[in-house]
Order: sequence, then C-alpha cells, then structure tokens
Amino acid sequence: MAYTTINKSSLFQNTKLYAGNATNNATVTGVGFQSDFTWLKARSGSQSTQPNWVFDSIRGATKPLVTNSSAAEETEAGSLKSWQSNGFTLGTNNEVNGSSTQYASWNWKAGTSVSGNTTGSGTYKSYSGSVNTTSGFSIIKYAGNGASGHTIPHRLSAIPKMIMVKTLGNNQWQVYHATMGNTKKLCLDDDSAQSTQSNRWNDTSPTSSVFTLGNHVSVNSNNVSYIAYCFADVKGYSKMSGYTGNNQTGNSSPFIYTGFAPTWLMVKKYSATNHWIIWDNRRSTKNGANIIDKKLYANLTNAENGAEDVSFLSNGFKFNTNTGDWNEAQNYLYMCFGQSLVGSNNTPATAK
Repeated sequence: MAYTTINKSSLFQNTKLYAGNATNNATVTGVGFQSDFTWLKARSGSQSTQPNWVFDSIRGATKPLVTNSSAAEETEAGSLKSWQSNGFTLGTNNEVNGSSTQYASWNWKAGTSVSGNTTGSGTYKSYSGSVNTTSGFSIIKYAGNGASGHTIPHRLSAIPKMIMVKTLGNNQWQVYHATMGNTKKLCLDDDSAQSTQSNRWNDTSPTSSVFTLGNHVSVNSNNVSYIAYCFADVKGYSKMSGYTGNNQTGNSSPFIYTGFAPTWLMVKKYSATNHWIIWDNRRSTKNGANIIDKKLYANLTNAENGAEDVSFLSNGFKFNTNTGDWNEAQNYLYMCFGQSLVGSNNTPATAK
C-alpha cells in the first residue's frame, strides 16, 4: 500500500539546470511537465548576479516579477517567452539566457483553470487562477477592495500553510507562513525578521477555502491587481513547517523530519534578520547526492555559493554546520518539496 498521495514528485515540482547561449527562441527541455510557475536564477558565469525572476501562466509569459525586489511587474519580450509540454522557450535577455552563464529553473505545475468572485467584507471582486489540488499548489490573481476581512478563494480544498502575495505594482512581497501564525508577516524580498501586522492577514488563519486579508496596500488596495502563490502540505511530497536551531554541528545538529526525501528546500530565520536560502538536489552535491553544498538566495542577486551546508536524507534534512543562516539558537521556517518511497509509511527514523 502506498501511503504517499504523489508517486512521482517530478511531475509536479522539478529543478532543471541549463546553460545560457544568448540565442533567441532557445528551448529548455526536461522539466517533465508544462510549468505554471517558473522561477529562474543565474547560478554562475558572466551574468551570475542577475535577479531572481518568476513567471506564471496566469499573468502570462514575458511578465517577470522579481523576488529580490519590490519592483512592479515588467514586460520583457526577451525573457521567458512561452511554456511547452516539457519545458520553456527563452529570448536573449541576460537575466535568463546570457552567454556563458549557468542557470537554475525551479518549476511547479498547477494546470486547472479557476475563476469567480472574492468573498468576505467589502465589494466582491473577480479573480482567476490555476490550481492543482493533488500537489497542493494554486496561483490566484485577484483585485483588492480595500476592506479588512476581504477573503480570497485559493481553491486548494486544503488549508494553505504558506502564501506569497505580490502586488503587480511597486510594493514588497508579503509572506504568510503557518509556523509564524496569522498575526505575523515576512517580506520575500528582504532579510527582515517577522513583524506583527494585523493589516496583512487580518489576524485570521486561512481555511480550506479562503485566505483573509487586511487593508494594507501590499495585499488589498481597492482595484489594484495582486498575484498569490498558495501552498498546502501534501503527505510524502511537500511540507511547510519550522524548527529551532541548536548551534551544534555533526551528529548534534538538528534533523528536521519531513516524511520524504527533499529535492528542493527554502529556509528563513524568522525570529531575527536573515536571508531566504534555497538548496536543491540538482546543483553541486557530494556523498552520493546527500550533501548539498551550493545555495542561492530568494532576496539577493548573489551567485551560488556554499560549502557542505545541508544533507538531504530519505525522510528529512540535517544541517552540517552551526551558521546563523540556518542553525543558531533561533526560530526558522521552511518550505520543502521532495519524494517519499511508494509504500513507505513515512515513520521517523534516526538521522545519521
């Protein structure tokens, strides 16, 4: 009997590495599905300090948002030009296809179109989106109404544990994470610690049908357009949770149980300032691909760097050092995707 509900995680979330060639209509294949949310970052080479660009199928190709900036949505004809069944096509923009540059693409599948009207307080507004209830991911584009208590259908049929919201105009990214609770927020584009803000999530936790907004301009200004990326936990595939570091190394460093083997991980210290750090299992690895030694940052333009930072194990991840970025005596949250073995009951095991 298979306990996990997803038997092949790479059909829903996948990392694809590619080399830029500055050629128009360059095609990147091997993603494994037609992506609805694609995050591109230069890793190394001549354009390695370019920004993080994200694209989604609801706003459309050639329209990046920047995770390391509060800047408005752009139209860049030479960026990601289209998606195909197994990849995407690029123009010649250096951010995504510079000559002699190595890139990472992180891809998520949604795929089912949804639309309707928002609910809750104030004037109802239209929304549209794409959702995958199997993998617990939805993209929702909505219009704000300026009223506290405005509720946005996320269409997951499960409670989202992490939501990233960005106005299509100039304002910071706003992040809800269940580990912090409904009175707190973070900004994806900076390293700030959590702050208490009732005008973001209206001090109201998401339900299996909606998430609730306050009246701050970054999430809910009247007739302003926003995009929300919503993620729910799916057993054996994804987990949005937290842990407390212990400032120890080796066998004494923290092991974080997920119930599956991680393939992609983002960590943020939320009790103090720190960057949003991303690892995946397709970039530089050691020791049979268990030790991941190259990281990138959601809130920085830095090229990839690192040492033997973290080990991806069969049922979770374990840090190998006591750096403050991910393992001092502070509180951290994470977002993780991966794959459990079909037939595994996902019971915890002792990390080695």
